[in-house]
Amino acid sequence: MSISLLKRGLELLNADLKVVPKEQKKKKSPRKTSVMDQISTNKQGVRKQVRRLQTHNTTRKNNATVKNKQIKNALEEYRKKQKKSQLDHNLKYFLGTSYKMKESCTKKIVQQNAGRQSRYHPEKPIKKQEKRSIFTEAEFQKFQEEYFSKL
Repeated sequence: MSISLLKRGLELLNADLKVVPKEQKKKKSPRKTSVMDQISTNKQGVRKQVRRLQTHNTTRKNNATVKNKQIKNALEEYRKKQKKSQLDHNLKYFLGTSYKMKESCTKKIVQQNAGRQSRYHPEKPIKKQEKRSIFTEAEFQKFQEEYFSKL
């Protein structure tokens, strides 16, 4: 063998060693590889893995910045949430009308409304029981005659 043949053979062999196999070529950083290459060969849970990897690769923008937020006064927020009383408005409305109801009708309405409320417990009239004696008048007289006659 001549030296030229050996050099030529080594060059060809060197070129073959420099060529990277396909498996190694595909490996890139995990972000750049496709989702399907990252999934395991198991048949179960493929959809779940794809969904997990897709959400993992996406970058999320953090919106929790002070720039867009307004500082709120706690007292103002409390007042906004409180129910507003409509009493003044209603009184002005009813006092402004010229029509007056009969007093008997208004009393009846107030009485019916009060009766519907759960806290309304009218006082029950107390029945006075007549004092009765166990003995009759005739028995008293008979006792009196017997008691005083023996003395």
